[in-house]
Amino acid sequence: MSEQREQWGSRWGFVLAAAGSAIGLGNIWRFPWLVGQYGGAAFVMVYLAIVALIGLPVMMCELSVGRASQRAPFKAFSSVGGNPLWNVIGWMAIITGGFLVLSYYNVVGGWTIKYMIESLTGLMDVAAAGESGSFFGGFLGKNHEVVAYQVIFMGLVMLFVAGGIGGGIERTCKIMMPALFGILIILIVRSLSLPGAEAGIEFYLRPDFSKLTGEGILAALGQAFFSLSLGLGAMLTYGSYLKKEEHLPSAAAWACGLDTLIALMAGFAIFPAVFAMGFEPGAGVGLTFITLPGVFAKMPAGMFFSFLFFLLLFFAAVTSAMSLLEAAVTFAIEKFNLKRTDAVLVMGVIIILLGGYSAISLSDKNVFEGAVEKVAFEEGDRLVIAEDAEKIVVEQVERIAVRSFNHPTILGKDFFSAVDDFCNNWLLPLGSLLLCLFVGWFWCEPASKEVTGDGKHSFSWLGMWIFCVRFIAPVGIIVIFLNALGLI
Repeated sequence: MSEQREQWGSRWGFVLAAAGSAIGLGNIWRFPWLVGQYGGAAFVMVYLAIVALIGLPVMMCELSVGRASQRAPFKAFSSVGGNPLWNVIGWMAIITGGFLVLSYYNVVGGWTIKYMIESLTGLMDVAAAGESGSFFGGFLGKNHEVVAYQVIFMGLVMLFVAGGIGGGIERTCKIMMPALFGILIILIVRSLSLPGAEAGIEFYLRPDFSKLTGEGILAALGQAFFSLSLGLGAMLTYGSYLKKEEHLPSAAAWACGLDTLIALMAGFAIFPAVFAMGFEPGAGVGLTFITLPGVFAKMPAGMFFSFLFFLLLFFAAVTSAMSLLEAAVTFAIEKFNLKRTDAVLVMGVIIILLGGYSAISLSDKNVFEGAVEKVAFEEGDRLVIAEDAEKIVVEQVERIAVRSFNHPTILGKDFFSAVDDFCNNWLLPLGSLLLCLFVGWFWCEPASKEVTGDGKHSFSWLGMWIFCVRFIAPVGIIVIFLNALGLI
């Protein structure tokens, strides 16, 4: 290696960085709409149990291998004494997190910048007129604009990571994470103060198990698993910078705890406001970029609160993206002996190019969906068909037909969705399952020494952790994997 390996400057620096990696768009965007779809508090209770029994044990596995090896994921497993074949876990993690996931994650990160700006300009007027869906679809149809915001977002992430572990990632997280908490508290206070917020609180806190289906339990399993940045190489890489004297179980527990706390707080910021303004809590993936602008538009000072919310999303996206890029950068440094700045530039450009294709692959689909709202819209209790409906439909069909040659699909899906499904439903479960098998059955004794600091730190839950790693976590992961295959 061309540079001496860095370490976290403090325990809290690591905890905030690890929590920042876990706290991402999934906590603030995906978690609330899953709660809305699957029975409110009943979903939350199942989610919390899964985090404790699966999420935390797997995170400890990643951190223990990372700290013991002091290496990038692609050679961490052979470094701790495992057969070199186990390095396939690390290679899968780098490809999945450092390249594929980050390539479309930074696209969504770019959306947050766009919506921050628009919150202060024209978004509230558009949302008040009930045209949030058309606005979102129209934005995604502007390839040059979507790509530009993606490049801006990724450029900022590259700048932070280029500063190194202490001067870049740790320092950035020490600023962004407290700011993230502060913004969430402001939004929660405002949401709870709205007339009619009580209905949202009741929905969020009173469990209705009749609405929690088997599909909902699987969704909770997947959300807990993917929310914690497991199987992406990020936690393993961060663990490799962790000092030997740090109490690993405590650090992992803090990271998981903060991640879960943010997800729960996001619900208190969103559901009281959604119910108070008369919107549907189970609005699905459109809750963030379509429904919430409409909620903010009805609030006094809605422009300010909309800006704060998308700033919150931006901070969450940046802290997660930094960890994913760091995994790729560490790979480049150790594999090709590059300096950090060179590694950041090379890896960043590759990821931007992949992300650009993800960005433009969504354009036709969303422009067409946005056009649908112009073709038919509700007016009172009537469904009104626009006079120029035929013209709008013909124009969109022609556009899609022409551009489909430039935007080929993968198994019937656009590039963005195909990569997302392939990573979340295949690569992450498989990589994490192999990690549990390695730690639980082939590296159990050294792992036990690693998490206890070779006996220097007490860990009364050691036996329970080993049991979860050997049995509970693998079974849970296999359930996700079988669900992806459509077998359950």
